[in-house]
Amino acid sequence: MVNEEVMMLRQSLAKTIKDPQELERVIDVRRQELMEFYGLTKPWYVRLPDMAWRVLTLDLGKARTLKTFTGGNKVSDIVMERLTNTIILVTSATIISALIGLVLGVRIATKVGGILDRISSYMSAISYAIPTWWIGIILIMVFSFLLRLFPFGGLYSTPPPSDPYLRFLDMLWHSVLPVTTLVVASVGVWVYTTRTIVLNIAQEDFVNAARARGLPEELVRRRYIMRVAAPPILTNVILGLATSISGAILTETVFNWPGLGRLFYDAVLVMDEVVVIALTYIFTLVYIVARFLLEVLYIILDPRVRY
Repeated sequence: MVNEEVMMLRQSLAKTIKDPQELERVIDVRRQELMEFYGLTKPWYVRLPDMAWRVLTLDLGKARTLKTFTGGNKVSDIVMERLTNTIILVTSATIISALIGLVLGVRIATKVGGILDRISSYMSAISYAIPTWWIGIILIMVFSFLLRLFPFGGLYSTPPPSDPYLRFLDMLWHSVLPVTTLVVASVGVWVYTTRTIVLNIAQEDFVNAARARGLPEELVRRRYIMRVAAPPILTNVILGLATSISGAILTETVFNWPGLGRLFYDAVLVMDEVVVIALTYIFTLVYIVARFLLEVLYIILDPRVRY
């Protein structure tokens, strides 16, 4: 980071300062100022706690190029401005996909080899193989270009409605296609994963013993299968929600949705490494917190791990 700023400074000052020695002196002074500003003159055992504290308090510095919609350049303001949009789009799509996948996966696992099982297996493989951006483009061509039912992209219409209620409805209208894109692209994975988990547990000896005692199938499914399947399913749901905070870079770019995924793409495009590093810190922190919550929930759901 310091070297890049020094290189840019050298290119700009070379046009005005013709003396090479004077140019090097000015650059050395600026390099020292930058190292002190970023805390690089301190030992590593001082820098690491300070860096961790700044990340936890969202003191992420200032962006070089990117700005908020109001013109600010604080990275924390830029991130918080886009975070809500990502939660509306990607997190809601993850929840919808998970709910559909859990319901269909459990139902399909009870009827292995049936028509619904074969169809879902084929559709899961197809949805997993098709790129998300391709699905988005097809939906735009059909529902936006041909049928004119939904907008091509963006968060609001131009100009946006002034009434808050109409503004909210306008945002929901704009989110239909991108949410549908993410659901179509991911629901197959949820269905197949849930089916595999439930099917493996349904073939265990303790489940067969419960059936042999004459217990109703619904009771066996609810008490013996789903209770054991809850921890791995919960793992997929929580990790899916945690990773959804990072946004869907390609989907948000295709639909021009101003979320964290599009912010990451723009930051890479304009080489704003301050924003890239800040987003990487945030995504990693969210994932670590999610893993910690999983450890706590596992103790509640599965008492065996307490010992």
